[in-house]
Amino acid sequence: MNAARTLRIGGACAFWGDSNHAVGQLVHGGNVDVLVFDYLAELTLSIMAAAKARNPAMGYATDFVKAVVPHLPVIAERRIRLLSNAGGMNPHACADALQKAADAAGVQLRIAVVEGDDLLPVREHIQAAQVREMFSGASLPGELNSMNAYLGAVPVLAALRAGADVVITGRCVDSALALAALMHHFDWKTDDYDRLAAGSLVGHLLECTTQTTGGLFTDWWKVPGWEDMGYPIAECEADGSFILSKPPGTGGLITPLVASEQMLYEVTEPGNYQLPDVCCDFTGVTIAQVGENRVRFAGARGRQPTPTYKVSGTWLDGYRLTTTLTFVGADAPAMGRRAMQAILARTRRMLASAGFKDFTRTSIEVLGSELPSFGPTARPDAREVVVRLAAHHQDAKALELLATEVAPMGVAGAPGTTGFSGRQKSSPVFRLFSFLWPKASVPVGISLNQKFQSVEIPQTQAHGSTAAVASTSYGPQDTPPGATTSVPLSAIAVARSGDKGDRAHLAVIARQPKFAALIGQQITSEKVKAHFSHLAAGVVHRYDVPGIHAYNFVLDEALDGGGSSSLRNDPLGKTFGQIMLTHPVDVPTAWLDELEPGFQGSVATL
Repeated sequence: MNAARTLRIGGACAFWGDSNHAVGQLVHGGNVDVLVFDYLAELTLSIMAAAKARNPAMGYATDFVKAVVPHLPVIAERRIRLLSNAGGMNPHACADALQKAADAAGVQLRIAVVEGDDLLPVREHIQAAQVREMFSGASLPGELNSMNAYLGAVPVLAALRAGADVVITGRCVDSALALAALMHHFDWKTDDYDRLAAGSLVGHLLECTTQTTGGLFTDWWKVPGWEDMGYPIAECEADGSFILSKPPGTGGLITPLVASEQMLYEVTEPGNYQLPDVCCDFTGVTIAQVGENRVRFAGARGRQPTPTYKVSGTWLDGYRLTTTLTFVGADAPAMGRRAMQAILARTRRMLASAGFKDFTRTSIEVLGSELPSFGPTARPDAREVVVRLAAHHQDAKALELLATEVAPMGVAGAPGTTGFSGRQKSSPVFRLFSFLWPKASVPVGISLNQKFQSVEIPQTQAHGSTAAVASTSYGPQDTPPGATTSVPLSAIAVARSGDKGDRAHLAVIARQPKFAALIGQQITSEKVKAHFSHLAAGVVHRYDVPGIHAYNFVLDEALDGGGSSSLRNDPLGKTFGQIMLTHPVDVPTAWLDELEPGFQGSVATL
């Protein structure tokens, strides 16, 4: 540990299925001290649980071992620490697989495993406590195939202090891996909440890898080198400030706007972002350009965390089938919709005849007509569309009947029908059940060198208030008087969207500080609710983020259940940002020369 030395942490994986290219790039070109790997989403554990049930040696992210094995000699030589939640439902199996690979390569690694997140063994105790779902208030389902607590940084820190070169966890908070590395390197205490919040921000940015370096950026045409995107590196200091960068010579783009989009990504309430180790307030964070593809973060604040862990359980809720057909012609949307309605009607007769119940839910989306995404503001007269049909049923055999009736419509229905890609198979639908559980009731420990060590988790009191420490509202700001012109929101803002269960998250960031007040005046919760009335059924919340001149919106009941339970083409809210940017705003005509170049010409299309 050298508290005076900058710690360089690289983000090497964002999800199970991310490219394995990151490890080589960061190890050989990033001069990193630590690599963090995030493989888990809320529903990934249900897939891993099923894999472990079929084979006791599975249930973890096998890509982790594949990604690091080619680079193990250099990793060991440079003493680069590897921190990963690749363990999933079977962290010991993941550790065993990595150990065998290291032995074969002649590399010595001290591999620690964090234990305690899997709560299925105490399900009856939790059921007896009559826990309720965090958002819906529903009772705990009778059958769960996974139930995991989001652990924090403290057990990972304990493993590092015990001398681990590699730490493998099951479910933990994505940002906790980087936070643990910082706590270890700089000897941050568990009650140094401002620094813990800053370290959590580091982890939050790194865990989405190339989304942080220009991937998904609103101004996509400004981002060079998609074919060789640079993976993010956080250059961290003892005071909690850090510079976000990437390996030299790689593609991507790092600017305050790019970084702002990622900072708010899937953060529900920026002034009250609750994690196991700290409750973060990001509303006063500032981001400054300090060099080419280098931005400096400062200003994160924190306070004590709650005495509970968030726990996510998954349960099987039947099966889902999706299929598509393409329709070409002057009336393509109408033809496609009628064809899919006919398929459903015909299958319903077959279901009734065979003694099956009706579909639980169905969905028809005419992709290319703009209707699924833009609703009442969709442009008319599409002449080529792909129509997506999705259906949900408790019995997979019922969906097999539906699958047999898609191809016949190609010769029995509309002219110009094509694009049949084969008879589809149904897939299981896993629903999410999230609740809070006392930390004191979750024994946590680490295993290293065949020895188990219990880890004491700091206990805190319940919050008397969850209000953010810093001011989270903009003061009164004036705009120039005189004539105004209607332009798309994209002329004065960028946006990013994502999901948490059935809630869509939507961040809107002003391109210039002076645009922020105008956005706040015109893009209200009510306006957002109206703009997404065809998609979002629940309440829309707005949170102000003055430090980066932004607003964070959370749309309840917006994703048809979200995750694998949704029947929509976009179950994760990824398109909401682009939809929002089409909303018109009135700007002072005197500002037109300052708008994003190219948007002045789109005024007439509104």
